[in-house]
Amino acid sequence: MYKEFKAFLQKYNVMALAVAFILGAAVGKVVSALVTDLIMPLIGLVMPSVDWKLWFLSVGSQKFMVGDFVGAVVDFIIIAFVVFVLGKLMLKPEPTPETKTCPHCLEVIAAGATHCKYCTQPQAKAAGAN
Repeated sequence: MYKEFKAFLQKYNVMALAVAFILGAAVGKVVSALVTDLIMPLIGLVMPSVDWKLWFLSVGSQKFMVGDFVGAVVDFIIIAFVVFVLGKLMLKPEPTPETKTCPHCLEVIAAGATHCKYCTQPQAKAAGAN
């Protein structure tokens, strides 16, 4: 049973997922602090002097906290944008290799391939190849 569990952990790379989760939670706290401590006060300068997060709608004896909900939506949008920008800055896409289509089986193969890996047909040399 220990070997099966160890194989499961290795197969699904559970440790990397755990580290990613912990780092994600830490980044979430930093971004939330950025929104709460820096960005929302700037928005508060633009908004009326009333605390708009306390706005509510009364229906009978029920209070619907409209301002709190709108605040949560604004927080989410700002956090999502900051995470998007951080992701764009940190994760540079790898260059994609040049490809061509095999004229025999129409599968996509590497541009420099001499034979198709799917149908094994010889391929014409690419332009400029020696």
